[in-house]
Amino acid sequence: MTQLSVAGVAVEFGATTLFQDVTFTVAAGERWGIVGRNGTGKTTLFKLLTGALEPSRGTIARQPGIRVTMLEQHRDFGGATTVWEAAAGQFAHLVALEQSLAEQAAALAADASEQPLARYARDLERFEREGGYTFAPQVDAVLHGLGFDPVAARTQGLEQLSGGERGRVGLARQLVSPSDILLLDEPTNHLDLETTRWLERHLATTDRTILLVSHDRAFLAAVADRILHFEGNSATPYTGGYESFVEQRTLARTTQQRQFEQQARKIAAEEDYIRRNIAGQNSKQAKGRRKRLERLPRLSPPVGDEAAMAVRFEASERGGDQVAVLDRVSIEIGGRTLLRNAQARLLRGDRVGLVGPNGAGKSTLLRTMMGEREPASGVVRLGASTSVAYYRQDLAQVPLDKTLYDTIAELRPHWERRLVQGHLGRFGFSGDEVQRKADTLSGGERARVALAMLMLQRANLLILDEPTNHLDVESIEALEDAMERYEGTILLVSHDRALLRASATKVWVLHEGHLTVFDGSFAEWEVVSEEREHAARVQAEEEEALRRVKERQKVARKELATEDSRKAIRRAERAMAEAEQAVATWEAKVEALTKALEDPDLYTSPDGVAKATRLGAELDGARSSLERAFEAWEQAMESLEAMRAASGG
Repeated sequence: MTQLSVAGVAVEFGATTLFQDVTFTVAAGERWGIVGRNGTGKTTLFKLLTGALEPSRGTIARQPGIRVTMLEQHRDFGGATTVWEAAAGQFAHLVALEQSLAEQAAALAADASEQPLARYARDLERFEREGGYTFAPQVDAVLHGLGFDPVAARTQGLEQLSGGERGRVGLARQLVSPSDILLLDEPTNHLDLETTRWLERHLATTDRTILLVSHDRAFLAAVADRILHFEGNSATPYTGGYESFVEQRTLARTTQQRQFEQQARKIAAEEDYIRRNIAGQNSKQAKGRRKRLERLPRLSPPVGDEAAMAVRFEASERGGDQVAVLDRVSIEIGGRTLLRNAQARLLRGDRVGLVGPNGAGKSTLLRTMMGEREPASGVVRLGASTSVAYYRQDLAQVPLDKTLYDTIAELRPHWERRLVQGHLGRFGFSGDEVQRKADTLSGGERARVALAMLMLQRANLLILDEPTNHLDVESIEALEDAMERYEGTILLVSHDRALLRASATKVWVLHEGHLTVFDGSFAEWEVVSEEREHAARVQAEEEEALRRVKERQKVARKELATEDSRKAIRRAERAMAEAEQAVATWEAKVEALTKALEDPDLYTSPDGVAKATRLGAELDGARSSLERAFEAWEQAMESLEAMRAASGG
């Protein structure tokens, strides 16, 4: 069933055409990966699909009643104050109803009359009908998968979160929302390797339709079964996953290039014939060919990689065998120990991937190795002939108050103007763009400037801290090729598994204050890590299931105790009423027997004495029964009063 249909859509801003002639359809359950260079219109497409933006031309049709949610860059959590409330935002009405039911249940202990009971039953039925017993475990599971403690999240304030953590809360909010189509814009930006893998598994189990913009090639390969590629002011749909798309794109470019070259040769031959014969005896034929050539539709060359970065890393000197040594290094920050007694060696030619959870201290370790902060204990030693080029995750190495031209010119003061402009051109900056200041650039543009600066350092050790964060897929591929050709040593922090698989021949794992050296490739470490994570995941799921069982038992016991208390009071009230009735019955019996014995006519009858004797015995028995009835009534009364006092009534 088609859920979305995009036909001939174009978006124009004034005289600028962002894209045009975009046509594709999305069926229920499909998973689309949307790729292309930064600025080609991927996020704009999402705004079109949600209805936040109207196309300049073309049509977008949505299945009636379809529910679409979009993960945006800036998250608005409404009136939520805690992490859990923000994640459960789409179920705010059920959260409020759950709180109301708890208050009503407490009030029923004091007033169990018909009207409060009817309201409680009505609200309870609505709570169950709308998924009240299923949404909370769903929110807990998603929060846990994205690295939050579900129990702590119920009290953790949103104001305590970092930007990355707020991004993960926004992703959790979208994943638990009751929608038919998920629009995910760079969902892995704030995720470490573990949570990215969890997200892959989660999306693999959902039956919802997914459209995701991502530069994470491994994530795209694991999730997407369709690709929409933005290129050349349009977008082309491809059937199949990311790897299939790369093959199809290469084949299409090769075919288009061949057709373009064939036509170019044909046009050149025709133009040569026209030049040679336009004024000769074959003039008429030459003029005919010229008219035919003028009407010939011209083929375009394929949109190649000329707009991608032309990056290349070179080392000015070979360097020694021992590049860097960590000798019993401990790192502390803000009273927290990030690393203790770390031992590791970085040797010439190593390609080390430094991995670990967010907040583990990877960037801090890099700054310590660069000498920007002192270790709490231990020593970091760099080889005597080691020269370092450091790519910072926050891009602070790019001066914001200078033009791009001045930034490069200061690094190469002897270069002529054409060389400075040529170097910037290798990274996609041409013409007047070289006079832009860095504070006007997007994140992706600043990242390219940082790489342009890095390339000029010609260091024999590259320290790269999340170099792919702001780059599009084509730029990442160019960076990957440059790293592969580089003959120096690389220490790489990244959550891009495709880059780590292609580059890292050794892995340093930073986790819970310990640095573990894995002497194998990142791909080999993934296999070992997956096995460990599976075992840990099974244990965590068992612990979580046990926790929920205990919570349900606790709630059930509390509810049972409350219900039992009400039932016991009702039983005691019935027992007291029965005791009062017994007292009244025996009092009437004693009164009747007494009147009978006091009747003078009783003794004038022939068998009066015998009757009087029998009635006297019955009266003694009735008086004894009345006394026991009084005792039972007193006990029932005391028991009822005690129960009412215990229940607060």
